[in-house]
This record gives sequence, C-alpha cells and structure tokens, in this order.
Amino acid sequence: MFPKILIANRGEIAVRVIRACKEMGISTVAVFSEADRTALHVALADESVCIGSAPASGSYLNMPAVLSAAIVTGAQAIHPGYGLLSENPRFAELCERCKIKFIGPSAEIIRKMGDKDEARRTMREAGVPVVPGCDLVESVEQLHSEAQRIGYPLLIKARSGGGGRGIRRVDAEEELENAYLSARAEAESAFGDGEVYMEKLLLNVKHIEVQLLCDAYGNVITLGERECSMQRLHQKLIEESPSPAVDVKLREKMLDAAVRAAKAAGYEGVGTVEFLLTEDKQFYFMEMNTRLQVEHPVTEMVTGIDLVKWQIRVAAGLEIPFRQEDVTLHGHAIECRINAENPAENFRPCAGKVTLLHVPGGPMVRFDTALYQDYVIPPFYDSMVAKLIVHAPTRAEAIRKMQAALCEMVIEGVEHTGWMQSDLIAERGFQDGTYTTAYLDGR
Repeated sequence: MFPKILIANRGEIAVRVIRACKEMGISTVAVFSEADRTALHVALADESVCIGSAPASGSYLNMPAVLSAAIVTGAQAIHPGYGLLSENPRFAELCERCKIKFIGPSAEIIRKMGDKDEARRTMREAGVPVVPGCDLVESVEQLHSEAQRIGYPLLIKARSGGGGRGIRRVDAEEELENAYLSARAEAESAFGDGEVYMEKLLLNVKHIEVQLLCDAYGNVITLGERECSMQRLHQKLIEESPSPAVDVKLREKMLDAAVRAAKAAGYEGVGTVEFLLTEDKQFYFMEMNTRLQVEHPVTEMVTGIDLVKWQIRVAAGLEIPFRQEDVTLHGHAIECRINAENPAENFRPCAGKVTLLHVPGGPMVRFDTALYQDYVIPPFYDSMVAKLIVHAPTRAEAIRKMQAALCEMVIEGVEHTGWMQSDLIAERGFQDGTYTTAYLDGR
C-alpha cells in the first residue's frame, strides 16, 4: 500500500479522498492555489503545498507544479479525483515517467476511451450496441452525405473532452454547416482538438450508467446502475440508484454489455460505462468515463462498497477479493448536487461568504462538502459546493428522506440550488420515474 498520496484536486472530492486515506492509514498531501489557502482540504491533509495562482490553469492544471509537489513531499501516488487532470493522458504519462503511481487507468486507456470516435469503434467490435452514426467527419462533402444517411435530428459531437462542450443539435440540413463549424471551433478551444463525428439524436431517452471496478488480474465487477437523466444543459443535477426504469432482465443485459466494454478496453481501476436508454428499452453505448464519478456515493450507499478505497487498493496492485455474485444492491439512494448558483437568474454563479451552515443529519443521510461556516467560495472554479445523498429501503422512502434533508439544509450568504432540487423531486415526472434527459429543456 502507498504510505503517502498527493490529492491533485480541490473542493469536496479532495476532502472525500483525504478521508478515505485517513481511514486506510495513508498520509496525505494537499495541493492548493492562492485562492484556496483557507480551503478545508488544505486543513485536513497532513501536508499542503501551494502550486500557483487562483485560475486553475495556473495551479490545479499545472502539471509540472503538481508533480514537483509530489516529488518534494515524497508522495508515491497521485489521486486526481474527477475533472481537472483526472482524464488527461499526458498527466498519467508524466506520473509514470516520474515513477509516481497515477491512481487510475493507464495513459493508453485514458487516451483510447477519451477519443469518442475510437471508443465507439472499440465498442462495436466488442458487440456493445452504439448509437447509429458515423466516424470522424473529414470534409463538408462527407458531412452532408453522412447526415443524409443518419437522418435528422442528429448530434455533431467532439471527439475529445466532455461536459456538453463541442456538441450541436441539428434538426435540418440548412443548419448543418454552421453547427459543424461551431462545434469544431468550441472543441478546438476547449480541448485543443477540433475533430467531430455525428450520431443520430435519440429523443426521450434516459441516461443510465454502470459502475465498474476492475483489477490487474482480469477481474471485472459491476456495481449496479445509476439513473442520471435529470440534467440541465448536459449537466447532471440529481442521480439515483437503482434506476426506476431498469428491471432485472434489462439490468442483466446492461451489466453484461458494460463487462464486455471493460474487457475490450483492457480496463483497470474504477470506471463508468454510460448508456442511452430508449422508450422501447433499447440501450446504446454513449461513452466510458475513466475516473471516479461525481455521483459515486449513490453506488456506495446501495452496495456498501467504498469506491475510493478500492480505487486506491487496485492501483496499489491488490486483487479484488470478492466476486460478482457477492455484490448485492440494497434499498435505494438519491443524490442532489448543490451548486452555488441562482436558478431564478438563469443559474448565475454565486461566489461569496457562507454566513450560516447547517448540515442535514439523521440515519443514512450523507453530506459531502468542503464548506464550513465563514468559508468564502472563490469565483474561479466549478460551482458545485456539496452533494446531499440519502438512502432508504425503498425509492418512495428515499424521496421523502431527500425532501426532509433538503428542507433541513441551510446555506446562507450565497444563493444555491437546494430549493430547486426540492421542487424537482416533488414533480410527478420525478416521482413516477418517467423523466428523461429532455425533462428540463426550455427551463
């Protein structure tokens, strides 16, 4: 096991990883920017190193600075959390060169699955269903001919990156070229890669993902599915496990496809295979995330398996001691992402001082956050400041528990999305589980 791990992240995920390390007896190193000197992860870590200026580009994305901090402090491994450098193959390569273990899959796998076009081809060869579409678009002539073959509406999608960037919906041929050029420009700006491909736009779909845990000995374990369809502008707001739309037979098919996907990729570590599920219960591969997911707590709640600890153990070369038949799902879990944004003002980000904080409590209520009273939320980073997770024997009970927890949660001094989450959970579309990724379109 690693004696010391550097956490190359900030906010609630850095706090989450530090807690797991403390429980495992592993020393921790936090890195921080000038804006995060008073951050909770800095206070909780055994050591901390300032690595640069407030913008992430000058600190958390500064690979030489992060690696230098690991070398200076003697950290044997780096946990990247999610976002930032977690899916950067170049960073994984540099860790290997510096003889520091990157807690995640190899650079080769990250690059292969991060290339959405190559990932689609890999899945097709493995017999995993993929959304009808085409490979990379090389010319305007090909653009038009492939669009005619696929049919409208369709999506133009960036080969690299994620988070909804480099994606354009096209409903008619007259929109095609402008959308193509716009998607390429955004992808080039966001990811340094302007290559795009096209997919048929599947309407009224659900976003279902399967959690994987894989080791270096060929063991591939699935840990159930998560429902992630409550989204705004491709950003998830509420997640739950298990999905209310997936029955036993469909779950078996999706988990089997996820196993084939992992084996085709030669995957090692914690990862997620994401599917789109249509109204007629057909599912299609969308992408594979080669990192820990924001919504991993709902899987932990229904399986009792600590994903961060197993991510570290697998990276250290340990074999998973349990088998697929040992994994059972118990009850139902729901997670709400709490963002420092004002939904009443088009989700305007709200940095500032937290003047009062009350954390909801009770049995099977979890609040993952880096907030504390009088903490000043900086304006430089992602607006998510907390995750509220609940677990109960049934979905109906979990919904009521979440509503009670949201009512109890108090974050004063900044606007946040808690009240909006409470309203969404009370709506019929969520209550009956029929909501799709288009549920919030136009809001």
